[in-house]
Amino acid sequence: MSPPSRVAVIGAGAGGLTAIKALLDAGCEVVAYEKGDRPGGLWARDNASGLSPAYASLHLNTSKGRTEFVDFPMPRHWPDYPSADLIAGYLVDYCEKFGVTPHIRFDTTVASVEREEEGRGWAVTTESGDVDRYDAVVVANGHNWDPRWPKPAYPGAFDGIQMHAHDYRSADAFRDRRVLVVGMGNSAMDIAVDASYVARGPVLLSARRGVHILPKHLFGRPSDATGGALAALPWRLRQRLAETVLRLAVGTPQSYGLPAPAGGFFQNHPTISDTILHRLTHGEVASRPGIDRLAGERVVFSDGTSERVDIIVWATGYRVTIPFLSDRWLGDDPEQLPLYKRVFHLQDPSLAFVGLMQSTGAALPVLEVQSKLMASYFSGSYALPSAQEQQRAVDRALRAAVERWGQRRPQMRIDFDRYVADLPGEIKAGRARLRRGARPFTVADREGSTT
Repeated sequence: MSPPSRVAVIGAGAGGLTAIKALLDAGCEVVAYEKGDRPGGLWARDNASGLSPAYASLHLNTSKGRTEFVDFPMPRHWPDYPSADLIAGYLVDYCEKFGVTPHIRFDTTVASVEREEEGRGWAVTTESGDVDRYDAVVVANGHNWDPRWPKPAYPGAFDGIQMHAHDYRSADAFRDRRVLVVGMGNSAMDIAVDASYVARGPVLLSARRGVHILPKHLFGRPSDATGGALAALPWRLRQRLAETVLRLAVGTPQSYGLPAPAGGFFQNHPTISDTILHRLTHGEVASRPGIDRLAGERVVFSDGTSERVDIIVWATGYRVTIPFLSDRWLGDDPEQLPLYKRVFHLQDPSLAFVGLMQSTGAALPVLEVQSKLMASYFSGSYALPSAQEQQRAVDRALRAAVERWGQRRPQMRIDFDRYVADLPGEIKAGRARLRRGARPFTVADREGSTT
C-alpha cells in the first residue's frame, strides 16, 4: 500500500485553511506555508504579511447563510452580514476545531516552487533558503493583495495624494479633504461612504462603466437568499427576473446619477451596498464620469468638467500574482491560466489551485468544494478524466464564460450556485472512473506521469 501523499499548501487564508483540512480528512500529510503571523489571510487585519486590504468598516457583501462553510456554520446569532473582524475570528475558530494550525509554518515566505527532475515531486524553497520536497503542491495565495493601478497611467500630473484602496484603513485620512474615489466595486462604495462623513464637500465617485447596485436586504431578507432556489434556471432568465425585481425595489443606477451598468445582472458582479444610494440622494457623494487627465490640483473628467481634489483613491482592483511559480506553469498571464474544474493544472495535475476563480457569489463555499475535490485526488480516492477530456471541458467552460462575461477574466469566472453543485458530482464521477480502472494519483503521478 502506498504511503500517504505529502502535500505543500501555499497560503493560510481561507483557501489554504480549507485545503489543509480537506487533505487531513483524506489522510494526506500536509505542510502549509504562510507569509503572515496568523491564519486568515486577507481577512486578518494588521497581519504581519502586510497583504491584507481589510479596513475598519469592512463587512461581508454576501450573506452569512450563503458564505459559511458547510462543515462549519457561522453562529446563528450573528448578523446577516458579519464584519471582517468576525470573519477573521471565524477562520481562527475553524483552525482550532479541525486541528489545522499545527500544520502551518507562519512567517515563512515561499520563494520558488519547482518540479523535480524527471517529474518526481516538487521542491519548495523558502526565502530563508530552506528546501523541502512534496508529492504535490496546492497554490492558495489569494488574488486580492497585489494592487492594480490604472495602466497606462492617466496623462498629466497630480499635486495631491494618490493611494490605492488596498492601503485604506479608516476615514481619518480624509478629514476636511476633497476626496475622489475611482471605481464602482464594493470597496469603492464603502470608501466613498466612509469618506462622505468627514470629507470637505461631497465625495466624488468616478467610473467609466456602471454596475448594478444591490441592497443587502430585499423584502426583509438577505438579497442573495433566493440565489440557490433560482440556480436551476438558465442564467439569462435569472438575469431578467433579478433586474425586474431590482428595478421595482430600488430603481436603476441612472436614477441616482450613476452610469448605466456595462452588462446585465449575473454578468458583471453587482456592488452590494445599503448606504451608497442613501449618500448619493443626500448629496454627500456625487457621481462623476471617467477621468480624462490630471491637471495639478484638479482632475479633468471625460465630459470636460473638472474638480479640485486633495486625495485620489484608486479602487481599481487587483492583479493575479503568483510570484513563486515560473512562466512554465503560469503562461503569459495567470488570469488566463486554464485549469480543469478551476483546480487542476492541465499539464501536471499534481499542481492544484484553490481560489483562483472569480465567483458570482460568496468565496468560502467555493474554496471548500475545491479543496474536497483536490484532496480526493491527492488521496487516491478520485481519478481525473483523460487529458483530452479535461481539455475539452475547459474549452467548453471558456466558451460559455466568454458568451456570458466577455473578455474580462473569462477563464476565472464561475457561476457560484452551478459550481458548488457540480463539484460533488465530479467527485462521484472520479470515483466511478477508479472502479472502471483509471489510475489514482498515488500510482500515476508519483511515477512522473500525468493523466
